[in-house]
Amino acid sequence: MNDSSWEAPPQAGYWGSPDRGPAQGAGPVGPPYDAHYAQQTRPMPLVPAAPEHGGGQDVDQGAARLGGPLVRDETTRARPHPGEMPHHPQNPESMSDAPQPVPPPQKKTAGRDLGAAIGVGVGLCALVVVSLFIVKAVFVGVVAVAIVVGLRELTKRLEERKGIRAPFVPLAVGGAAMIVSGYVWGSDGAWIAVALTALAVLVRRMAQPPENYLRDVTAGVFAVFYVPFLATFVSMMLAADDGPWRVLTFIVITVVADTGAYAVGWRFGTHKLAPRISPGKTREGLLGAVGFAMAAGALCMQFLIDEGTWWQGLLLGLAVSVSATLGDLGESMIKRDLGIKDMGTLLPGHGGIMDRLDSLLPTAPVVWLLLVLFVGS
Repeated sequence: MNDSSWEAPPQAGYWGSPDRGPAQGAGPVGPPYDAHYAQQTRPMPLVPAAPEHGGGQDVDQGAARLGGPLVRDETTRARPHPGEMPHHPQNPESMSDAPQPVPPPQKKTAGRDLGAAIGVGVGLCALVVVSLFIVKAVFVGVVAVAIVVGLRELTKRLEERKGIRAPFVPLAVGGAAMIVSGYVWGSDGAWIAVALTALAVLVRRMAQPPENYLRDVTAGVFAVFYVPFLATFVSMMLAADDGPWRVLTFIVITVVADTGAYAVGWRFGTHKLAPRISPGKTREGLLGAVGFAMAAGALCMQFLIDEGTWWQGLLLGLAVSVSATLGDLGESMIKRDLGIKDMGTLLPGHGGIMDRLDSLLPTAPVVWLLLVLFVGS
């Protein structure tokens, strides 16, 4: 045992000369300093045996008499005699230095409340299917409501974390109008609604002071294209004769891609896909998304889409797996920049609406375009 606090040899400037009296403020006077004796006992001085309990002696005082003064405070503890078990007072704080048992390895978990997530997912699927196959207009309303809520989450997070005040009212009104225009008038109506919404954002922001005007309107125009514009392709898919089946194909392949990536990545994922953006995503998860999406795409194109074939479904599934992954990474990039985990708390086990739309939004134009190329509009 070698303790650095005991290694420094006594020096005349500190301990004083052997033939002088004790230094002012020193401890109890011990025997005169013997240089030859000190050299023989380094690096560890002899410690007298611990006295019997109740003997009226103090171990620290004994150490002081041997080597000179010993500075004491409330944290100083007596050193036990070699070979003697250290005595710990009955104080809970003194037990903190004792070795603690090693906890058992933690079981790998999914990281979310799976029960709540599954329940919310089933409820959302039921709402989509019922509104999709009963009255198309009802589904358009569901999409519009989801877009307005997503815009609210996005604008609130921008203001809370970055101080960016994108005008919400023109975004909400214009976003809902874009969804309806895409369903009623197609792409021409959607583009007109996009232009008018962007203009409304510019005008609405003029009612506030000019500081940070460019920053706020830039965020507003970004929100126009990121949320309602991409969602307009869903309403354009719905406008076709077999629109409900096209929308169902779009949703099924995207959800299956996300599920495959999650399941395979959680079970087998070891190689990070983009650790700086989303540390939880792995290359194995991406392969799972590709495989699951291609299988789902082949089945959907073969059995749900008129004049569709299985090989078209393979291509569609491959494209969806890529676009869904990029969309997920894109929103992860936004959330990492904002310093948040979820965009909202509306959906237990899922986060907010935007946390469910992250992969659906960029996938909508991809599916719309490929279906037009494969089977027409």
